[in-house]
Formats: sequence, structure tokens, C-alpha cells
Amino acid sequence: MLLNFSNSTKNRLTSIAMLAKLVIGALFITACSPNKKEPLQRFQHAAQGSYAGNISNDGKWSVVSSIHHGISVWNLEKNALVYQWGQQQNSSDNLVLAIDISNNNSHALTASRENFALWNLNSGQSEGYWKVRESTIRDITVSNNGDYLLIGKGNGTVVHVSVDTGRRLEFLGHKEKVNTVDMMPNGRVAISGGNDFIAYVWDTASGQVIYQFNHTSRVSKVALDPLGRYVFTADSMKTAHLWDLKTGKLISQLKGTKRHEVFSSASFSSDGKTLVTGAASSKVSIWDIASGKRIANWHVTPKEAKRPTGAVVYSLAFSDNNTLITSSSSGYTELWQLPKTQK
Repeated sequence: MLLNFSNSTKNRLTSIAMLAKLVIGALFITACSPNKKEPLQRFQHAAQGSYAGNISNDGKWSVVSSIHHGISVWNLEKNALVYQWGQQQNSSDNLVLAIDISNNNSHALTASRENFALWNLNSGQSEGYWKVRESTIRDITVSNNGDYLLIGKGNGTVVHVSVDTGRRLEFLGHKEKVNTVDMMPNGRVAISGGNDFIAYVWDTASGQVIYQFNHTSRVSKVALDPLGRYVFTADSMKTAHLWDLKTGKLISQLKGTKRHEVFSSASFSSDGKTLVTGAASSKVSIWDIASGKRIANWHVTPKEAKRPTGAVVYSLAFSDNNTLITSSSSGYTELWQLPKTQK
């Protein structure tokens, strides 16, 4: 059936069609545009970028390694430089490439490829300096009060050191290179992940395996919730899981992750509802632990350069219920507003 419209009706229909095209175009642009977000505050703690960085779990302290400033310790509440340490940084082989701050802010552990040092954050003094006998250091972590140190190595071993007694326990569960380690604040439970596609949770007193989490590619990041609730494991092929630390059962798998989204840092919220991750691609993401859904994401600020650059997110911490602090290879420490769903 042929329909005839008046000129006024035709004009209205043409206007509606044009409006629909504009709306569709706007939706397309919005969907394809990168998620841009500006920090509430930005501090430059390494002028030419950094090699490693760590933020305390309460967001009050930061330790950064760079070739120009050595190891610098910052009070983030005042944005004040507190200490500058040196760890034989006169050659590229001795650059500090791994840093960890204890959960109670008493100590920091720093490591190059071949040696590691324990520092007292209250006095600013060194409490020990060690050199590995074989292989290279891949990742480190320190317990409360600097009592225990955990060193993941390239030969597949993980060394648990009792500082007071000098006891060294070697965990030999991995068959290939260890990439990532973490430890509970009391030093009694550790986790390690390696190129053998496995993440192990194990007892540091006996070396016995508590849980074994299998992946389909090399395990690139692991993290333990300091309150003893969760385990995070992620591999290099976009698979990331959240597990119950008490039972070893799967809670959720992170949804919508991509192959290039290799996680470089992770932190749990104090209320146990969310996980925040940083990636080697400069991406920060907020996740719902129960469902594995991504709540929000954005990118940290890259290093200033003539050519476009990226930034590895070394560390992140909830400073309170409303804000998040990040440290990245760009040399910036940044404060971000969390989405309303996070409050």
C-alpha cells in the first residue's frame, strides 16, 4: 500500500531520521573512545621515570627506585621526601627492580637482580644486606616488623628467610622460573607463581603446599589479601581468578580481560568487596570480587615525552573509601577518585 504524507509530515520524519543518525553516531563515538580520567592530585617522584615502586597498604608511604635519585622514600600525606637510600646503584646490574613495604609500615625490602636489603622505615637505617648465591631475584616481599623475607628466583626456587635466626627455607615446588610472590603479614603463609603455569599457596614453616592453582600459561601475578580472605592469581593469557584463602575454592574469574592486560599489581579493599589491579599497559581496573565484573577502569599518566609512551602500574592502594593511590614507571604517584559504587 502506497502512503502519501504532507510536506510538514515529511519534514518531521526527515528531522527524526537525522536525529537518530546523530544519536547512533554519538553512541558509537562514546563506545569507541578510551576511558579518560584525570587524577585528583599528581606528584612527580622520579623525574625521568622509575624502575620500581611500592605504596604501603594504607596509602601513607611510597618507596621509589630510579637511576637519578636512588631509592627515595616519601610521606604521601605530606608529599615529603623522608629518606634517600643507596644500594650499589653505580651500575645497571645493581639497579633496584623490586620493592615491598610491610603491612604495618615498619620496614621496606628492596632488591636488585643479585642482592636485597632490609630497611627500617622508622629510623631510615639498613638492617641487613644479602647477596643471592645463584640465579637472579625475580620478586620479593617482607612481613610485619621485618621478621621474614620472601625471595622468588629465576631458577624456580623461593627462599623464605627468618631474619633473627638466619633460617632459610627453600620452596622447591616450581619447575621453572618464579615470576611473582606474596606473603601474609605474619610471614606464615606464602604464595608463588611461575612459568610452569602453577601458583602455589604454601606453609613457610614446613614448605608444605596448601593449595595448587593451575593456569593455561605462565603465572604473571599473585596476591594474598592481608586480612586472610582471598587469593588472586593471573596468567599471561588473560585468565585471572579470585579464590577463597580458607577453602581454596574458586570465587570468581575476572570477566572481560584481554591478552595484553598483563597484571603488574593488585590490592584488596578493606571491606572485602572489591579488588583493584594495575597492568603493564598503564590500565587501572576496579573489580567486584563476588561476580568478577569490572566496575571501572582508566589509565595512569604516562611519562612526558615527544613520542607516545606507556606506563607500568607498579603499585596501588586504597587511601580511604573514596580514593586510590597509584605508583607507575612514569615516575608519578597519583591520587584518584573512586567510582560511587566503591563507596
